[in-house]
Amino acid sequence: MQRSSSKALSLLTKHRRFSFSPRPNTTTSHVESTATTTNQLNSNLVCLKTKEDDCKCDNTTDTHGSHNEFSHDVEKIFRILKKFHSRLPKLELALQHSGVVLRPGLTERVINRCGDAGNLGYRYYMWASEQPNYVHSYDVYRALIKSLSKMRKFGAVWALIEEMRKEKPQLITTEVFVILMRRFASARMVQKAIEVLDEMPKYGCEPDEFVFGCLLDALCKNSSVKEAAKLFDEMRERFKPSLRHFTSLLYGWCKEGKLVEAKYVLVQMKDAGFEPDIVVYNNLLSGYAQMGKMTDAFELLKEMRRKGCDPNSNSYTVLIQALCRMEKMEEANRAFVEMERSGCEADVVTYTTLISGFCKSRKIDRCYEILDSMIQRGILPNQLTYLHIMLAHEKKEELEECVELMGEMRKIGCVPDVSNYIVVIRLACKLGELKEAVNVWNEMESASLSPGTDSFVVMVHGFLGQGCLIEACEYFKEMVGRGLLSAPQYGTLKELLNSLLRAQKVEMAKDVWSCIVTKGCELNVYAWTIWIHSLFSNGHVKEACSYCLDMMDADVMPQPDTFAKLMRGLKKLYNRQIAAEITEKVRKMAAERQITFKMYKRRGERDLKEKAKKKVDGRKRRARQRRWGGGRSKAKIL
Repeated sequence: MQRSSSKALSLLTKHRRFSFSPRPNTTTSHVESTATTTNQLNSNLVCLKTKEDDCKCDNTTDTHGSHNEFSHDVEKIFRILKKFHSRLPKLELALQHSGVVLRPGLTERVINRCGDAGNLGYRYYMWASEQPNYVHSYDVYRALIKSLSKMRKFGAVWALIEEMRKEKPQLITTEVFVILMRRFASARMVQKAIEVLDEMPKYGCEPDEFVFGCLLDALCKNSSVKEAAKLFDEMRERFKPSLRHFTSLLYGWCKEGKLVEAKYVLVQMKDAGFEPDIVVYNNLLSGYAQMGKMTDAFELLKEMRRKGCDPNSNSYTVLIQALCRMEKMEEANRAFVEMERSGCEADVVTYTTLISGFCKSRKIDRCYEILDSMIQRGILPNQLTYLHIMLAHEKKEELEECVELMGEMRKIGCVPDVSNYIVVIRLACKLGELKEAVNVWNEMESASLSPGTDSFVVMVHGFLGQGCLIEACEYFKEMVGRGLLSAPQYGTLKELLNSLLRAQKVEMAKDVWSCIVTKGCELNVYAWTIWIHSLFSNGHVKEACSYCLDMMDADVMPQPDTFAKLMRGLKKLYNRQIAAEITEKVRKMAAERQITFKMYKRRGERDLKEKAKKKVDGRKRRARQRRWGGGRSKAKIL
């Protein structure tokens, strides 16, 4: 989405010249996985590696190995999908004449390139399905299932699995269902995740201890440890308990800060004949550290040594992170020194933890000292390491320093990721440097990085803050077109619509809403309410009523406060015909849903009834005034 903003450029009072172009021939062989590092830093806990993680590593290696073969074609197709995704005939024509040969390995790479914009990947999947002499492979189905489930399009995922059962049943494996379980768990849809376990035999896959362990692991990682513990007790006869099952439960209770339950799981583990290993001890360490019980944590460290389970770098990293969170940087530094004396080599996670702590303490100079030290020792920092320093500079509104760090990253072969770009974009928008924000955005997409929802939200808010409504609408509609609009972004939708209507840009606001409806977004009652209330609050009562009727035609029932607002507005306009139409439809929908209409009647229908004015008897009023002194005579006395 290459953009230029004429209005944005006219707002700039000063121009800074930054170089955002990536350096050629940069390597990524030494770049660590940012996602893995983030999980370790945020949760303090150590989890077992699953087969899915191994598959991710294999896919990453394969992608880098064949980068030169597919990269050009993947980027070309991705640009076509971005440009024509809303116009299917032109999209199909552009893909046919793109000159790209459809071959094995291409489709899954295009889907992965689309990132969070799963709609684009699905468009290409459908087009490829119709091409002659081409058959989708297992990797294509797996990539598409990951993409759709990440967007929470679970109905489409089940339809895809059903299609696989009918056409290619040999491609259905347990990994497909494990992916689905994890996505359900991350969406806090616990019962749906458990139902996947029961649905597997229908597709020829019998769940085993590994699959059950993946389900427990997914539930515990997503704050559903109570449900996981209950499921574990119910399934003990069906699935034989393993060390991994106990470790997942221990992880979940420690993450919730429930140390009593965690110790009970430890007792159960020993009763089942399993001895705690380093992963179990590290989880207990993190539980103590998370609750601030550092004395108990260091005592556990001594107990580990007595039992012959020597602490590793993860053990010390957990303690260092807890001390950094408590802003005890001197103690954290001493723990780091003790770690090196004990023979444990600090890794990138340990150094990143220290840098994060010093950044929060606003000691940026110390961060740079640690950064230089780790590079000299041959430990290359990753994107998250630089991200913490960039966030510290962002708090001080130091844009030049953030840009310089991006350049330093490329020098050592650490390619910036989306999180690094977002920091620079957000700070540039905050400082009113919209030209630089657009340049960084264009560079990010040129670097084969797919902007996610957060990236689009930052750009929309940045342009709204500077009064650039046209550009804000363009980025928002692009976000909608890529299928990235969901309930958490309704706040951005509300701010955009209100900004447009306050500026009397009614047609632009209608265009934004039309884009949302036509692009197939799943609109719930809250989205409709935001739109209708925005119109009503800005004086567009008739338009609000019209869209309320459209809302009910879409089988979405308005909320009582929406109904009451419209009734009051129509009363002021003396438009009883539309009011009666809305009231009748609401009454009918309430009857169909077996909902009482009293709330709606109490909130809105009473405004339609014109109360007859009582005739005032002038003689009684005058007599009452004389009896109590009268208003006029009292005024004369005063």
